[in-house]
Amino acid sequence: MTKILVVDDDANIREVVCFALAKAGYATTTAADGEQALARFVAERPDLVVLDILMPELDGTEVCRRLRADPRNAGVPIIFLSSKDDEIDRILGLELGGDDYMAKPFSPRELVARVRARLRRPAADAAPALLQHGRLRLDPEQYKAWWDERELVLTLTEFGILRTLITRPGRVCTRDHLMNEAYALHRIVSDRTIDSHLRRVRAKLDEVGADPIETVHGVGYKLGPCT
Repeated sequence: MTKILVVDDDANIREVVCFALAKAGYATTTAADGEQALARFVAERPDLVVLDILMPELDGTEVCRRLRADPRNAGVPIIFLSSKDDEIDRILGLELGGDDYMAKPFSPRELVARVRARLRRPAADAAPALLQHGRLRLDPEQYKAWWDERELVLTLTEFGILRTLITRPGRVCTRDHLMNEAYALHRIVSDRTIDSHLRRVRAKLDEVGADPIETVHGVGYKLGPCT
């Protein structure tokens, strides 16, 4: 059974979120602060984390930072919750490795829909083939990517962006197209949101000595030769 870790210092919010998730068929475990969240993550190994930002002991951004520091956790989606809806907070959460962001107050039904979308996987009997362009290679079934033989540790959103680019090598992808493909739920996001995700993808490629993503100013991005 798919397990969701719900982290929030407000007991009422934890109860509402857990009720909505349980009704949708998910198992839940909870934490009331950042330190508890890290301990529960290790003990329970959840499939997704719903993470409040403003918490005592350790805030959500630091929890995210520590989880993403371990490459084994890269494939676990993180959905931020926050009472602050400033764009800078959304960008910070995404640049730290978050996959999605919801401002309080929020709709439990929409949260469940976003959880479901984040956990969606292709059917086993319809596993897509490996994608390759030059030295870049992606496995869409296992959500893994490599430059030559060096693995790139990507979040699901980052993987979705790179997957979109590799299926259209040399062709410009607008920001809207990238986000529609990277997010299973189509919704409006700012240009700064997609730019923050692209910066993280580029930084991870740079770590293996690669710089194949080109910016087309005023339009979007494209994947270069990967040679």
